[in-house]
Parts: sequence; C-alpha cells; structure tokens
Amino acid sequence: MSHENSPAPLAGCIAVVTGASRGAGRGIALELGAAGATVVVTGRSTRGQAAPGYDGILALSGQSQLPGDIDSTAEAVTAAGGRGIAIACDHGDEAQVQALFERVLGEHGRIDLLVNNAWGGHQSFDGVFDAPFWQHPLAHWDSMLQHGVRHHLLASREAAPAMVAQGRGLIVTTTFHDRGHYLRGNLYYDLAKAAMTRLALGMAEELRPHGVASIALSPGWMRTEFVLQGHRTDEAHWTERPELTRTESPRYLGRAVAALAADPQVLDWSGQVLLVADLAQRYGFTDVDGRQPPAFTLDAPAGR
Repeated sequence: MSHENSPAPLAGCIAVVTGASRGAGRGIALELGAAGATVVVTGRSTRGQAAPGYDGILALSGQSQLPGDIDSTAEAVTAAGGRGIAIACDHGDEAQVQALFERVLGEHGRIDLLVNNAWGGHQSFDGVFDAPFWQHPLAHWDSMLQHGVRHHLLASREAAPAMVAQGRGLIVTTTFHDRGHYLRGNLYYDLAKAAMTRLALGMAEELRPHGVASIALSPGWMRTEFVLQGHRTDEAHWTERPELTRTESPRYLGRAVAALAADPQVLDWSGQVLLVADLAQRYGFTDVDGRQPPAFTLDAPAGR
C-alpha cells in the first residue's frame, strides 16, 4: 500500500469489500477506488438478480425493488479512479467464500485489505427498534449472528493466511459502538455488534506478531438507501428532513477506511474500536458535504 500523501495513496492496493452492493459497503468501495485501489466488490445482488430475503424491509419502506448491486458498485469504483471487480458471493456459503479468495489470490497474488461488511440483519427487519428481548423474533439471531458475525469470520479466515505470508495487511470490521453502552431496544443487534468488535480484537491479538492489523470501525447513523427510503427522501433532498440532521453519508465511513489503509503506521491502531468521527479529526477528511459530523451517540439530542 502506498503512502497517504501520494496522488493515489492506494495505488497498487488489492482490497476486498464484502456486502458492497449498497450502503456502507458501497461507500467504502467507492472511496477506496477514489484513492486508486483495485477493489473486489462482493455480495449476492447482481445486475441480473437481486438477493433474496429483503421482502420485509422493502415492504416497510414502500419499495418494490432492492437498491444496488455489485456490478454497478464495481463500475462506480472504476469511474472514481480505481479498478472495480464484481464477484458474486454468498458470504454464508463456506465453499463460495473459499472460491472467492482463491480467485483473488490467483488473479492478483495478494490481498492488502479486507473489509468485513456483509450483513444479514436487514433480512429479519420488522420495523421494531425498541422492545424487550422476549418480544423480538428469534429470527434476528440467524440474520445478525449467523449472517453477520459468521460472515466476517469466514472471510477473515480465508484472507488471514495470505496476509500472514505477506507479513502485512489490514482487516477492517464494520460495527456499531456507542462507548460500550448497551444498545437498548434490540438485544440481538447489541450481541452481534459486540461480537464483531470482539472478533476484531481477537484477530488483532493473533495477527499482530505477523505484521497484520485488525480494527473494528464504527460509523454513525448513515444515510443508506434503506434509511432514505424509510424517510421517503433521497440523497439530494435529505436536508429537508430535520430528523436526519445527525446522519452521515456512507462515504464518510469509506474515507475512514481509505485513510487507515494508507497509513503506514496502521498497526498502532490494531485491536481498537475506532469511530469514524474521531478518525476524521485525526486524518483531516470530511463527509461529502464538507462537514465533519460528530460521533453518533444514542442519547444525544435529536438536533445535534
């Protein structure tokens, strides 16, 4: 990976971003592309076939079509200045995950960056944000733990041997962290995000002697396609919705990942849970609108 002050700080970087059809993964992939990286964009949604399992959240948001796909994300990565490569992969299928990384290594010879972002939580989304655990469906366990945490572990165990052999590399696990507070209202979500954070820590402990970093990275409240749809607006008009004042674009998270990947001292961060807002201050980047949204906290006033 190149030095962050070069014109294309990630020129030559081979990155894999899982779950990059939309939302956080797409924002990360685009910013890595803008920094000059080759980005392997993975997920289940292709231009010809949308991923199954999203009927519930689509109905709640009043939509009939799943937004985004890996093909359009890969094209946007290339348009941004990098090289986007779309590879369809169900990250819950061990054989498909193995085949994905075998292909990446076969075609590129190495993996510099893995971003674990594949997330199945939307598949059991029922619009209930605040309820005691005994009122939430057990389906959340499968969607958030089996199709969230397990996805990250499967990808990491395939990427890690190559990074160890190289003596360098970075694994970023996207999570949500609010100063260690319990994410009241959905025990399953809290468990999944805490497990992701612990996964990043455990991997860091075992990878550090080999020069490989593992970091958990927490964005704030992102204006993903589903959030915008849920509020009956779009990226061009979100400022007309006062309730979205505290939101940030997925590309703010992407800029944090790009900054970490370009930092030659990234191993110093290994094992930590980092907040995008803190990294914006540290590295000097902004969101797409030029702001530096502060760290999101669940108990902050709505107008913050």
